[in-house]
Amino acid sequence: MGRPLSFDRECALEKAMLTFWRHGYETTSINDLTKAMGVTAPSIYAAFGDKKQLFLEAVQRYAGTDEQREQSISNATTAFAAARDLLETSASLFTGDSTPPGCLLASATATGSQTAADVLAAVAEIRTSGRLALRHRIQEDVQRGVLPISTDAEGLSDLVFAAIQGMSTLARDGASRAQLNAVARHVLAAWPMVRATRTD
Repeated sequence: MGRPLSFDRECALEKAMLTFWRHGYETTSINDLTKAMGVTAPSIYAAFGDKKQLFLEAVQRYAGTDEQREQSISNATTAFAAARDLLETSASLFTGDSTPPGCLLASATATGSQTAADVLAAVAEIRTSGRLALRHRIQEDVQRGVLPISTDAEGLSDLVFAAIQGMSTLARDGASRAQLNAVARHVLAAWPMVRATRTD
């Protein structure tokens, strides 16, 4: 049996997530993390592995697992409702009172040198999985007759996630939650007409 942890792992992970979110993956050093988390470097290595593994665990804390994200989209009453939830949640998350502005996934990997290529790939996979899940949900609504047969599922899902990325940039530039919600409304206004209501 190994020695038990002498600190609250979840609390330390939360602090690491905020540090990466605020300063970025590459520019955050182990020394920065020890100060923010209130633990020693050996404790970080023992509990989380290296900086990359700590970052990836922090990202999972932020974004959830693939299964959780896909389930959230799948459980929505319609693809429109799923898109609305994604956009409105992003507007709130990117303008939180106790978190840095913008999206952790975009902010923490903004530099993107080759030394972090595997980290960039992992973050890109998270975005891709969400986009594919929304695309499949749109395709289901087309098959059910909720959306027109002419609906471009790929283009529509790409539009939502492109808007989310843009909202992150706006938030980092100082945009308010109201401004981001206005962007979300304009994106949703472009949604294809459905047979019943788009707000079910």
